[in-house]
Amino acid sequence: QVQLVESGGGLVQAGSSLRLSCLASSGTILYSIMGWFRQVPGKEREFVASISWTGGSTDYSDSPKGRFTISRDNARNTVWLQMNNLKPEDTAVYFCAASSARVLPRKRESYNYWGQGTQVTVSS
Repeated sequence: QVQLVESGGGLVQAGSSLRLSCLASSGTILYSIMGWFRQVPGKEREFVASISWTGGSTDYSDSPKGRFTISRDNARNTVWLQMNNLKPEDTAVYFCAASSARVLPRKRESYNYWGQGTQVTVSS
């Protein structure tokens, strides 16, 4: 069992940066693919980024590509999402998730454990 806790969200202006953190407060993220998703009210939770357990492979959805960077430190049981040049359309609740899949998945159903989410609001 892995418990994930996100932090780092907040209210920022367009063009600003934020770094989200995801800490495994129990269990370990070692050998797990880690992902970030986001969700706005009334819409499906959408894939943002994922990273292999070694950190050697990453995947990004089209929207944040080039602006967001996912990284991890297994020794610290932590995954980060660095978000630069934020846009109002990035406003959402951001969720961290862990997957036991063998390849980087984008489907929500492929992730086994989820955090509670952290709110990111970008004003124009």
